[in-house]
Formats: sequence, C-alpha cells, structure tokens
Amino acid sequence: MNRTTLSLIAGTTALAAVTGFAVLNAPDASGDGAARTAALLPVERTSLLCPQPSTSDLAETAYTSFTPVSDDTGDSGKAELQVATEESADGGGKAEKPLLQLKEPGKPVTDDSSGAEAPALVGTAEGRFAPGWTVQETTQVAAGTGRGLLGTNCTAPDTEFWFPGASTADDRTDYVHLTNPDDSAAVVDIELYGKDGTLKSTLGEGITVQPHSSDAVLLNTLTDDAQANLTVHVTVRSGRLGAAVQALDDKTGGDWLAASADPAGSLVLPGIPKDATSVRLIAFVPGDTDADLKVRLASPSGLITPAGNETLHVKSGMTASADLGELTRGEAGSLVLTPTGSPVPVVAALQVVRGKGDRQETAFIPATGPVGARATVADNTSKASTLALTAPGGSAEVKVTASAGSEGGESVTKTFTVKAGTTQNIEAPVPSGLKGTYALTVEPVSGGPVHASRMLTANVNGISGFTIQTLPDDHGTVAVPDAEQDLSVLQK
Repeated sequence: MNRTTLSLIAGTTALAAVTGFAVLNAPDASGDGAARTAALLPVERTSLLCPQPSTSDLAETAYTSFTPVSDDTGDSGKAELQVATEESADGGGKAEKPLLQLKEPGKPVTDDSSGAEAPALVGTAEGRFAPGWTVQETTQVAAGTGRGLLGTNCTAPDTEFWFPGASTADDRTDYVHLTNPDDSAAVVDIELYGKDGTLKSTLGEGITVQPHSSDAVLLNTLTDDAQANLTVHVTVRSGRLGAAVQALDDKTGGDWLAASADPAGSLVLPGIPKDATSVRLIAFVPGDTDADLKVRLASPSGLITPAGNETLHVKSGMTASADLGELTRGEAGSLVLTPTGSPVPVVAALQVVRGKGDRQETAFIPATGPVGARATVADNTSKASTLALTAPGGSAEVKVTASAGSEGGESVTKTFTVKAGTTQNIEAPVPSGLKGTYALTVEPVSGGPVHASRMLTANVNGISGFTIQTLPDDHGTVAVPDAEQDLSVLQK
C-alpha cells in the first residue's frame, strides 16, 4: 500500500472521527466533476472546562448545564462534568462521580457548591447532547476582594488566548486559570503586555499543567511592574487548555474576563449596561503594524461617535486604553470598532462599572464574534436577565427561544427585529409556568450579522452585583464535504 492510499484512508478516518459521518460516494454515470456543497451535520463530541470558582469561604456557586434541541442528532449520547483531579500514581486516575448529567436536550440541569473548596470541572458531551452544549458557572461572594457576582461560560480547550483588560495594579488580584482536560501534561507560556510593550519576565515561560488538573497563576508573581491595563497572551506549546482570567478588585468587585475574539480589523463588544457609570476600553495589536480605530456606540437609535473619544491609536505590541465615562447614558449600547484606514488585526475588551462609591461592581465584555447560526446562554431567571442584541451592519430578524425551566415550565419562542447600527435590550421570552432557571437560545433568521450578550444581576450583600457573558456561535454543526470515490489514486 503506497503513501497516497494511506493518505486517502487517513483523511477519511479523521473526518469520521470529527463528525461521526464520512461517506465515499461512487461517481455518477454522467461523470460530472462539479464541486458539491458541503453538508452541515451536527457535531458528535464537545468538551468544556470550568475554572475553580473562588478561593473565598463566602462563595456560593451555581452551575447550569444545557443543550438546545437540534435536528438529526439521533437518540443516544450523554453530557456530564467531573472534578478536574490529577491522575493517580498508577495512571488509572481517580473515580469521580459525574456531575450535571443531562437527561434530555432542551431542559437544563443545575447544581451548586459553597466555600473555597469548589474545584475546577472538565466535561464532555456526546451524541445528541453535543451540538450547542453550554455550561454556566455563576458565583456570589458576599465580602472581600472581588466581592459581588462573578460569572463565566465554561470554555472549550484551545491553544491560544488573548485577554486585554487584566491588571497588576495594587488594588487588583488577577489570576490566569489554566485547566488541562487531557491524559498528558500541557506546557504553556504566559506573556504580559503593558502600555510600553512587553513586561520582562521568565517566570511565565514553560509552565506545566498536569493531566486532568487546573492551576491558577497569580499575575503579580510574574512581574514586579504594577500596571492598571494589561494584555495577557496565553500560548500552549504542547497539549491544549481552557483559560480564563479572574479579575478581583479591592473596591469595585470583580468578575471573569473571557478571552477576546481572534484578532480582527473590526470588532464588536456587545451589551454595555444602560446604567454603566464607567466604561474603559482596552485594546492590543499582536502584529507589527500600529492600528487606528474608529470608536462608535451602537445605541437604540443608531451609531453614535462619543465626543472626545472618536478614535483610538494602538501601537504595535503595546496595550492602549481609553476611559469612555458614562458612555451609554441610560440607553442600551454596544461598542463598534472599525479601522480608519487599512485594517490591522486587534483584540479588545471593555471593563464596565455599575454603581458609585463603595457600592461599585465590575464586569467585562470581550470582543466577540457574531451569533452565526445559533448561540445559547444558561442560568437565566425571569427578572434578573437582560439580553442585548446588536446589528452593526444591516438590519436583522432574530429568533429567541426560552427553554423549559430546570424545575418546570414549557419552552417559549419570540422573534425580534434589530435595526441596522443599533443595540436593543429585548424583553426576552420566559418559559410558561417557569420553575427554576432556564436557557436562552438566539438564532438569526435573516439580515446582517448579529452580536449578543446576556447580563445577570443579583443583590449581593446590598451590592447590585452583575456579570456579562457574550454569545458567539456555538459551532454546533460542522461542514462535511461530499466526497467521491476515485480509484485512480490507487495506481499512483
């Protein structure tokens, strides 16, 4: 068997491993060799990683797992999480009881934990539970550094992450949480970029994360340079990881900072709260060319240029920031960044503050991709969730589905129209007869791209706590090309 034949078999096998479906069709009698459109099929396996929620004894954490209903997924499968525990010495691992096991798509399941001992979690969904699987981790901390409401969507493992918005300032305690889901160790580098460029340090090089374990790296241990606005770059030399930054402030609470969307010339940061008292933009250029960005707010009435902050110049390899103040002034809003000239790839995030004085609370909005085909966010309640939809280009029609409740209630769907260049805080549907929490699934029906985020609020010891999660495409389907049998390759 020659190398060409092996390549054909290996390619087909790899395709089957990813999608669970690969067919070699015999050519038809006409001999038509025209390219065929790839079929979109549901993914058959999804992995998610949840960081350790808190080291505070006062922490109360809720977990919610959910998979939206999808077509053509079959009747089998499972979705469950387990404690991220390092393998035992004999290599067999530790038997852990599965957590948050879904019984059916379309209905969330919940669990909770208390105190500082709640661990990181690793999870896998297969079969009918894999497409669009999402897990939300929401934590209330009553007092201390980072007190307030912290939330994050558990993330898929990857090999590179950008986090503009981190800090090593004296009033901040920021950790990079690294979770390894695999059977072999992962090796990772952490680089820090400030206002003048790279912060020199060798302590972030070659960090080893053991199999089935999670490490939290305190940024202040990587550098002596205290800077308020940093960009953290996590790159994996070997293996793959889940990564998230936990940003904790002595006075203004804290939250999880999720990774920015991949570097791009234009970015959207959706869902700034209408009562935000402070908004700070942090941006970074990974490449060798400076970027000049036009800064605009997509308000309910259209795109607005904020006075005094019309543009932002971002030098290559340096973190730039701009204080935008009370940007939204009582209306829903999203930030839209576009190049003033030739596009240069950029990453960005917003640090948002609500409240005043000693009742301030902080959350972050990273730049995020469009909803695409579908996106879902879990752990919603009827009075504490705000869904923001942004159509930065053309108008769009969007379908929003409220799932069944975790303890009862029936699914409800509504359709909304978002005008071009606007942001709308929509009155999201609520399951009829709701008991417990529910998930919201967003599906564009027609029109231009839509970006979305969800804000959760809660009264945390007298503080109006809040957290914001973006809704990028859930990648619940994969394109599978229609392959043809070509026996001529066997003769080469």
